[in-house]
Amino acid sequence: MPSNGEFPGPILGGQVPIPRNAGGTRPVPEHRLKPAKRRRTPGQRILRILIIVLSLIIVLAAAGYGYFRYEWAQINTAVCPSCVAVANGAPYNVLVLGSDTRTGETSAQAQQFGNQTTAGGQRSDTIKIVHVDPQAGTASILSIPRDTFVTLSGVPASSGVSSKNKINAAFASGPNDPNPSGTGANGLVTTLQNTFGIPISHWIVVNFFGLMDAVNGLGGVKMNVPVPIRDYGDCNANGVYSNCTGLNIQTTGCQTLGGAQALALSRSRHFEYYQNGKWNSDYSSDLGRIQRQNLMIEAVVNKAKSTYNPVTAASFIASLTHDVTLDNQMSAGMLLSLAERYHAFSGSSLKNYTLPTIGASYAPYGGEAVQVVQQPQAQQMFTQFLGGPAGTVTTPPLSSYGNPIPVPPVGTPTTAAATSPATAVSSTPPAASAPSAFPSFDPTPC
Repeated sequence: MPSNGEFPGPILGGQVPIPRNAGGTRPVPEHRLKPAKRRRTPGQRILRILIIVLSLIIVLAAAGYGYFRYEWAQINTAVCPSCVAVANGAPYNVLVLGSDTRTGETSAQAQQFGNQTTAGGQRSDTIKIVHVDPQAGTASILSIPRDTFVTLSGVPASSGVSSKNKINAAFASGPNDPNPSGTGANGLVTTLQNTFGIPISHWIVVNFFGLMDAVNGLGGVKMNVPVPIRDYGDCNANGVYSNCTGLNIQTTGCQTLGGAQALALSRSRHFEYYQNGKWNSDYSSDLGRIQRQNLMIEAVVNKAKSTYNPVTAASFIASLTHDVTLDNQMSAGMLLSLAERYHAFSGSSLKNYTLPTIGASYAPYGGEAVQVVQQPQAQQMFTQFLGGPAGTVTTPPLSSYGNPIPVPPVGTPTTAAATSPATAVSSTPPAASAPSAFPSFDPTPC
């Protein structure tokens, strides 16, 4: 380089002077100058962290929603031609059925629940109607005793089931039925609407293992067991006494029940409790079981509330994909919307109703025990449950003689229900069960 500081530039074609600073050194090119590091204020740092956290939440939520949709697509669905469309934002009713089908069980489960040979087909072991009011954010449950005596509607002729029957027989389906869960549910939907005037918009069928997997998916539920309890009796009406469901809890106090014990407690019809040095029987049978099921539902709602987030919601659905069948109009978006609206809903806020019935026997069936609906108590309960009068009834419930029981006009005062057989014994639980209405020996959420 020339000593005079000039450089023979090839582009300019001549000598170009390069200025020097006062110290005689060349300046650093501008593109190599590092700007002074700007210090962020505390507010800017917090904002940056919030943006990062929100971005992660959005990514996780999107992933959780995608997983949820994938798992939802694995659930079996069936059409419900008798279901009533839901008006936007209006209250609606969902029929929830517990099926006693043994299809798909393992060998260990067959030992506990019986198999297709000893208990073939399917029946609605549990019948509940959930009334959902999205605008008010409320929900209530009406339990229908499975032995309620009615005229069945919508049951295929191939089923061979008598039309005058216990209501749970509506869920039975013929051997050639290509979609037994769907047809059975639709038969029960039709029967409920025609018998009680309660419109049904959706249905859910849960098998034996659904409740067990749901409770396990939530990590168990907390129940306070006041005294030792078990399920022990003549399970098959053959004179052989044994533990019918596997319920056997000897430890008392607040404890976490896993899926197997939660299912056993919910299914128990030969419930016994240990008190005053001996085992005592709860003779309310199916009605007592309804009460314990409602308490279990309360415990499940409480646990779902305390653990709710999109990821656990997806995992919860994944645990039920093989145990649940739905009507095909119940979408994943609807369930997500309900979960978001009701995720803070408390189990104790869930109002429980049980259809008022009285125990009787139906002579043409050899004196078989049935539950006869009490009127006008039933109609008054429907008004409370629905928030207004029920709809038109075309096939009223039946008396113990198999005759239709007239539906009383709205506003008819309650009187003691007369029963045909002199041996009929009342088994009517409270219209709206509060925690204090449950027997002291029943486990309660804690």
